[in-house]
Amino acid sequence: MPHPPHLPPRLLVADHVAGHISLLDLPDGDDRAALNHRHLAEHAGFLALPDGLVACVDDRAGELLVLDPYGSDAGRPLVRRRIPVAVPAEHLAAAPGGRHLAVTTGLGRNEEAWTGLLTAVDLDAPDGAVAVRVRGRTGEPGVTVLGGPSPLVVLRHREPGELLVHRHRDLMAAPPSCPPMEPVRRIGLPDDDGHGDAYDPVTGRVFAAAGSGVHRVRHDGEELTPEPPLPWAADGRTGGRGYYLRLDPVRRTLWSCVRGGPSAPGRWPEWTNDAWWHGLDTGATGRLELGPGLVFRLAVTARHIAYSRVHPDGDELILLAAPTTPDARPHITARLPLPA
Repeated sequence: MPHPPHLPPRLLVADHVAGHISLLDLPDGDDRAALNHRHLAEHAGFLALPDGLVACVDDRAGELLVLDPYGSDAGRPLVRRRIPVAVPAEHLAAAPGGRHLAVTTGLGRNEEAWTGLLTAVDLDAPDGAVAVRVRGRTGEPGVTVLGGPSPLVVLRHREPGELLVHRHRDLMAAPPSCPPMEPVRRIGLPDDDGHGDAYDPVTGRVFAAAGSGVHRVRHDGEELTPEPPLPWAADGRTGGRGYYLRLDPVRRTLWSCVRGGPSAPGRWPEWTNDAWWHGLDTGATGRLELGPGLVFRLAVTARHIAYSRVHPDGDELILLAAPTTPDARPHITARLPLPA
């Protein structure tokens, strides 16, 4: 997680089944704090906020937690705020300033989507943090929150694929009892299989990963203008599609993992996986083979891009050296075995 330069990096670790969250010092692994009876919404995960804070959702209590990992150094508790939100939480996003958030709901322990509730949160409202719930399309929508004088909440839906745009202030002004809320704009997508979202506040672009490529819309004021999608093909490698998007704001790069191979879930050891990247300023796109199996998400760090690969022959953490110059290409620097 981002940390003040005079303090050591710290790691938040959650066992969402047991209901335990640990805060560890790095690299020694010393315990700094712990939370019990807190069941992290593992798909939404942890979200970094400004000033070293971190947000997550307790999926059993139905609360958004704002954590202060460095609070103990000044005598503050780990949990700074608790705000009621609708669960099961599927995705969690915040505007760049960290004040305006949105939480979407998904399946939870159910076989199909059933709720359609969206929670909008204002952490700095005049009377303290406020959350409002509204009802929209049922599904497992991705979400981004765009900054500016009038923040927008953009929901990415599947079947049919579309982007639904809400003004955050309209959501916050909704009456009680979870009323239905119509978006101020709908933008159709050519794919019904979207999975992965990102937002670049520098260019105002919203990205949505789907089968045919990475769909883009540009945010300007309250307008969203569609742009041509980015292809998954690069470096002579074709086929497959990305399922995750991560923005590297320092090196101005968009990252994903392109998965190919048989469509049957039971044949996951045969799936192919490529690291995929796109330079937001240079426009250069590349791919690099990672190996077969299941690559589940990725992480952007100060010096590396980390991919975890699961395979019957052994699991591993793959580290790519992050480019340090505009003309440098990512390359694999380490494959670290992971315990079974």
